[in-house]
Amino acid sequence: MHKRNRRTPRRLRPYQTQMLDKTDMFSDASVFGMAKHTLTGNIKRHRGFPSKVLGNRRDVLVYLPPGYRRFSRRRYSVLYLHDGQNVFDAATSFSGIEWGVDETAERLIRKKLIEPLIIVAIANTGEDRIHEYAPTGGVIDAKAKRRKRSRGLARQYGQFLIEELKPYIDKKYRTKREAEFTGLGGSSLGALVTLAIGILFPDAFNRLIVMSPSIWWDDFAIYRLVDMMEKKPPLKIWLDTGTAEPGWEQARVLLDQLIEKGWRLDVDLTYLEVEGADHSEAAWAARVGPALRFLFPPTARM
Repeated sequence: MHKRNRRTPRRLRPYQTQMLDKTDMFSDASVFGMAKHTLTGNIKRHRGFPSKVLGNRRDVLVYLPPGYRRFSRRRYSVLYLHDGQNVFDAATSFSGIEWGVDETAERLIRKKLIEPLIIVAIANTGEDRIHEYAPTGGVIDAKAKRRKRSRGLARQYGQFLIEELKPYIDKKYRTKREAEFTGLGGSSLGALVTLAIGILFPDAFNRLIVMSPSIWWDDFAIYRLVDMMEKKPPLKIWLDTGTAEPGWEQARVLLDQLIEKGWRLDVDLTYLEVEGADHSEAAWAARVGPALRFLFPPTARM
């Protein structure tokens, strides 16, 4: 049994969903002088979703695929993505560059190249990101005079996803709730926490997008976590890196580790090295399509 975070959570007001259509969200942008929103498709917004486990709140955006109808009985696979500010919207993304997951999903679904799926973008919490995405309590900046350490809350963040957010999404939307239909993904530290949560909670998420993972974290703590696995969990993994990223060769070591543990290339593991690609939102956006096609291929029902 996994232990809960023992920190006393801040008092949270009862949560009320705020569903905003694209018109409402564009209005928000004009009021606050933000860049123009770039949302595509049917996207719902849940403001300030609370967590008792972590003692904080964050915004969550939910993309519903073409064909999602209120009175239908059809259920859908779900992909949860970290750093939700960067997933759908240039107005909120880092340096104004988004992943374009909504546009890519719309195109691939309409061309029947992937199954229709629900995509949940989970915003990070700014300064707490380094704590929530870190699987261990490593040093945040080794070059700093005062070495601050992460609290290593990846396990608690995983509990937030599994015990608080996922049950809400499963109740609010018509999802396929089983782990085999549920994915998790991210880049950089978001990729690191994705793989860590996949290993720690294999009964919750079976499809992982691991883009440019921060393998260097805490003296390669992820290598140790993989080594500790006694049995290969039922995870299907997309792993990639760009050759212009510092330390990109570390991904090859991780690949070899996974293969040694029983993963099979092009069956339940795909690995991609992109020549000249750097560590950026634009680089990851270019790889969203192939990752979705590997993890969510079209089904017979389509």
